[in-house]
Amino acid sequence: YNMIQRTLYYWSKMYSEQIQNRDNYSKLERTVCINILNFKYLKNDKYHNAYRLKEITSNEELTDLQEIHFIELPKFNEIGNKEYIENVEKMDALEKWLEFLVEPESNTVRQLELSNEEIKLAKSELYRLSMDSKEREQYNMREKAIYDRISALENAEAKGKLEGKIEGTLEVAKKLLLADVDINIIISSTGLTKEEIIKIKKDY
Repeated sequence: YNMIQRTLYYWSKMYSEQIQNRDNYSKLERTVCINILNFKYLKNDKYHNAYRLKEITSNEELTDLQEIHFIELPKFNEIGNKEYIENVEKMDALEKWLEFLVEPESNTVRQLELSNEEIKLAKSELYRLSMDSKEREQYNMREKAIYDRISALENAEAKGKLEGKIEGTLEVAKKLLLADVDINIIISSTGLTKEEIIKIKKDY
């Protein structure tokens, strides 16, 4: 597969494309390359391995600007802390997402959907993408209807609040007029214009 060579090639492209000709090297930022493999590749038993540049003898880290990860799904299936399946709360973020990638319809993922909004959204998007064009159109129409309904309810609520506020302002203006309060004070207190207050006085 030439994974090492390919990884270094793609990492170098991501790193170098951050700047253009004559740009300052200080603009180059930390670049992380993550390889998710559906086959075994590295010789150790760990399903997640991360690498950085280090000095050969002292193991001193040179920089964190380069970081490369290998995640091997078959190894996760074999040794991926299977006791967590019975208690999803013990799973870390990586294990949750790997479980989703390996088997999105598993009981574990169904449990995760109840408490993890990101995985719930990912599951919904996966479901949408797996539909044929007709099913996707029907799904989008249902989704649009839901959003339209939510928007209508929010607009109705906002309109009700605005009408209530206006009604309250008019009531205050009426009471101040009855108390023979100076019109300039009423304008300052209610935010109404002089013409609006005069109209209220005529109608009241």
